[in-house]
Amino acid sequence: GGLESSTGKAAALDEAGQDEFTLDAYEAVRRRLTLHRGRILITTTPYNLGWLKQQIIDQDGRNGIEVINFPSIENPAFPPDEFELLRAILPTWKFDMFHRGLLSRPPGMIYSDFIDTYREDGGHLVRPFPLPSEFPRYVGVDPGAVNCAKVWLAHDTRENVYYLYRESLDGGKSTSEHARGAAALAKSNNERVITYFVGQKSEVQQRLDWQAAGVKNVSEPPVHDVESGLDSVVELLKQHRLLIFDDCVGVRDELGRYSRKLDNLGNVTDEIKYKSAWHRMDATRYVCVGLKGKRVNMPRRIQHRGLD
Repeated sequence: GGLESSTGKAAALDEAGQDEFTLDAYEAVRRRLTLHRGRILITTTPYNLGWLKQQIIDQDGRNGIEVINFPSIENPAFPPDEFELLRAILPTWKFDMFHRGLLSRPPGMIYSDFIDTYREDGGHLVRPFPLPSEFPRYVGVDPGAVNCAKVWLAHDTRENVYYLYRESLDGGKSTSEHARGAAALAKSNNERVITYFVGQKSEVQQRLDWQAAGVKNVSEPPVHDVESGLDSVVELLKQHRLLIFDDCVGVRDELGRYSRKLDNLGNVTDEIKYKSAWHRMDATRYVCVGLKGKRVNMPRRIQHRGLD
């Protein structure tokens, strides 16, 4: 938090790939360097598939980014026999990440079905494009005084896919300000929002505040069990019916880091790591579980002889 009050000429970030070092922190560092166009040196092991992969490693050779990768064995002081012993006893993903510096998919990732590549390459990303105004919109909201997350989905009813095309995470506003701001944004872009899915079951007052602010199409998610909600997102990902604009970097980052805790033996537990930190993921879960089982009125295709 103290980064916001500083101005720097350069930055060295050690172990910035750890889960605790967020995309917001990285972006704050970049803002502090803009005046002097300062350079950034990141020295880290890859720990997840979040912002470090998406913003740095995948961008190697572009936008002034250079990635230098090397295994532990490049250190002259690292015993070669130890390197081979670790290769033999560690899980492959852990050895690759911690001792070869290679990206790997660690166990416990909740949305392991998310593929951070473009749709034409078998992934879930699409490049932003103008969405037709007739596409119905749905919004997931994770309310909060400090962190209020909103994710916006547009439904292409012909293909029956959902585009996650807009995201936000901010605070310092009242609930009514968030509600009026969302409604005004939809109106200014000629968007027809069918439902705002706001909060979890206990957040009744937040929904009442949204309605009091003039947003009438507010609902609680129809299913409140977290695991069922996660399954709803996984189902859309598996079916490739949830596609994400590549400029929704916050959602992409959280999808790549959202995971369960491991026990001391490396086994995956039921507990979500840093459970209260995933505001965009909560908002995504609310809207996806709201859409599950929703009847879709697909356009009728009228066939004539020799014509479709």
